[in-house]
Parts: sequence; structure tokens; C-alpha cells
Amino acid sequence: MIWKLEYEGKDMQKNHFLMKLIFALITAITSDLLAQQNNLSYSVAWKQTAAEHRALYHQGFNIARLQIELALAGDREGKPLAIISDIDETLLLANDYWGYLIANGEDFFNDDSWDRWVAENNFVPSPGSQEFLNYCQSNNVEVFYVTNRDQGEATFALVERNLISAGFPMVDREHLTVLRETSNKEEVQNTIMEEYNVVAMLGDNLNDFSRVFYLTDIEQRESLVNEKRSDFGNKFVIFPNPTDGHWIRAIFGESEPSATQENRQILRSAATRSAWQP
Repeated sequence: MIWKLEYEGKDMQKNHFLMKLIFALITAITSDLLAQQNNLSYSVAWKQTAAEHRALYHQGFNIARLQIELALAGDREGKPLAIISDIDETLLLANDYWGYLIANGEDFFNDDSWDRWVAENNFVPSPGSQEFLNYCQSNNVEVFYVTNRDQGEATFALVERNLISAGFPMVDREHLTVLRETSNKEEVQNTIMEEYNVVAMLGDNLNDFSRVFYLTDIEQRESLVNEKRSDFGNKFVIFPNPTDGHWIRAIFGESEPSATQENRQILRSAATRSAWQP
């Protein structure tokens, strides 16, 4: 009996060791697969390296500046001039954060790590943003910042510090609005428009311009953009963002989907909506 117990004990230890080894192998294989198939890789590589990414920002700010120049040359008897701008991926870029996700085998946005990263104040100004906003200030064009970030009670202070560190002008409670409870910027925008002639609105998300774009259907969003096409490059100036935004909400039904195999398949299906079949 003693021999049998000793044998069974050794056998259990052996099985436990084998289970740990198998688990370690599965974890390593899974990590390798994630590294090879990370959904964010192309988008983040483009953000990090493409000169075209920078060119689109310069193009956007050049268009916004042209609108201001036209307004300055026109009738100056009306309301004072202003612009309204989104912040993240419009004025401030978070390339380091997206690189962090890929380096850690994550392929979906992670709200917890994002909040920690924001607090470290490692944003960089988007190409051309500093020059454009300084041009606004030097020509007495008010700059209003509107964001729907939410890092709790510290949100306003964090955003304020991010903008000041980037060298942007007019960063104070009069010009900066933080909407923690809603993504609807329209009420704030309308209030600004009552007092100012808003020459241009800047954003990386259609919902930065108007609540009418807050749709969850891909075809409806495309149709509405076609309907309002004359506003883009005139009233609306949009910047590129292939990693996050309400285009993701149109695919998943939420802007920050969880990192599940089901959602990975949904993303794959979205990417193959139109696919060559030789």
C-alpha cells in the first residue's frame, strides 16, 4: 500500500509537471500568433512611419488656415472668428501608446492602460498643429478645445497639462471643455457658435463635427458623408485615424470592443466585406 501511494504521488507530480509544460507551450504559441497576426500592426506601422500620415495633417491644417485667411479678408463686422477642435489624434498623437499595445501582444484598445499612459503626459503634437494654432492666436482667432475623454475627476487637469506641454495657446477653462459623461459635443459647439463665427471644425471622427453622424450602421455613415460632402475641406477638416473612433462602433456596436476571438472574427469579416475571389 505504501509503495502504491508513493507511486501515485510521483505520477501526480509528473502529470502536474506535464500540465504546466503544456500550458507554457500554449501560452508561447498564442503569444507568437498574436505577434504575427496583431490586428493593429498595419495601422500603427502607418501612423509610426508613413510620410503620408504627416502629409495629411499638414494638408488638413493648410485647409483650415485657408478658411481663416478667407474669413479675415471678408466682412469683419460680424461675430469674432473662432475654430473648434477635437484633441486626441487631431492635435495630440498617442503613437507610443499604440506601439505599447503591439509590443505587449494586445490587438484591441485597453482602457486601463490608456488611463495610465495619459497620466504620463507623453503625447506629441500632430504635424502642423502648433504652427496652425499659433497662427490663430496671432490673428485673434479664438481656439476652442472640446474632448470627451474620461480619466475621472483628474480629467480636466490631465488634458490641460497635455495641451500646455504641447505648446498650444489659449488653454484655460474658457477655451477647454471636457465632456466626461457624453460623446455629444453638439451642445457645446452650438453655444460657441452663438457668440463666434466658427470658421472651421477639426477632428478625426465624424462625430466631432455633428451629432447627425452618430450612427452605428456602416452604409448610413457612408451615405451621410456623401450627402454632406461639400462640408469637408470647407467647414469640416478631418484627420486620419485608422486605430480608433466611431468607425469601430459601426462595426462592433461599441467604440471599445473587448479582445475576444469573436471580435477578431468580426473585424476580419469587416476587412473582407469586399474581397477578390479568383
